[in-house]
Amino acid sequence: MALQSTPNHTQTVAGWAAHDSSGKIVPFIFKRRENGVNDVTIKVMYCGICHTDLHHVKNDWGITMYPVVPGHEITGVITKVGSNVKNFKIGNRVGVGCLAASCLECEFCKNSQENYCDQIQFTYNGIFWDGSITYGGYSNMLVADHRYVVRVPDNLRMDAAAPLLCAGITVFSPMKDCQLLDSPGKKVGIVDLGGLGHVAVKMAKAFGHHVTVISTSPSKEIEAKQRLGADWFIVSTDDEQMQRGKRTLDVILDTVSAHHSLGPILELLKVNGTLAVVGAPSRPMELPSFPLIFGKRAVRGSMTGSMEETQEMMDVCGKLNITCDIELIQPDQINEALDRLARNDVRYRFVIDIAGNSKL
Repeated sequence: MALQSTPNHTQTVAGWAAHDSSGKIVPFIFKRRENGVNDVTIKVMYCGICHTDLHHVKNDWGITMYPVVPGHEITGVITKVGSNVKNFKIGNRVGVGCLAASCLECEFCKNSQENYCDQIQFTYNGIFWDGSITYGGYSNMLVADHRYVVRVPDNLRMDAAAPLLCAGITVFSPMKDCQLLDSPGKKVGIVDLGGLGHVAVKMAKAFGHHVTVISTSPSKEIEAKQRLGADWFIVSTDDEQMQRGKRTLDVILDTVSAHHSLGPILELLKVNGTLAVVGAPSRPMELPSFPLIFGKRAVRGSMTGSMEETQEMMDVCGKLNITCDIELIQPDQINEALDRLARNDVRYRFVIDIAGNSKL
């Protein structure tokens, strides 16, 4: 990656970090760069807790650079604007998601697919252009290149909008790729009803589709249908229900982050159906050949979305009034929240009240 000169890291910032694979989060004082000509400085108001945060603090993927300051579902208010920045001003309500930097030169960067740049660097646990390790949104202030910042629509609550920056775009992007935004009436399946799954149900319903939730937990049926508006519910451990569901769905989004087989899920797809995988289990998933071959089915992956897509997603959510169902916590509750997240004990996303405000 070509180095770009950025000012020295002279700003003292208070945040929360994990220092080893125990994953315990403790207060952490560190330095951020001065606001550069292409940067905006953001007072962090809220930050969602993503399953990726859990993987990183515990080094599940073997790539964590400690100390790690997690957080890539960030909403806040701009307090400073670099001289080259024309599209933001002080006081704007903005969001920062997973992306912090890319090469800006490859075919993907030039075609608004910078999330697939092979030099992509993330909002935390990445290496920025100046060689520094990136620190995320579990902190009271962030400096971000304006090209990786989006506006938050005025009608969306900043706390409930925060998880849209990762969970929201992660499910929106494959829905767009599968032509679900402007062709209503499809049969869409959502596997798992967690942070990603619950917002996927909301989006799919808002886009005019018949939505089936597929879950191992029978207890989630009532909330799937009554709270989130799902049309149908399949208990994936019930052979009879899975049999009845065979060849009924056009598209399935698999949001599961635990190890599982894709075989039974593929059987629920119609011939020519598509399974989009957005969960990231730490062990390889099982992909039997027969359900793939005998149904002419496709399995595809999707990794967050581009900045252009992320802004589109935020605007769509503003227009349709889609936000995440959240549990707001204080910074001293982060460890408890991570423990609960590991047990899937959250409806449906923890959001940290970084600035000590509520419902801005």
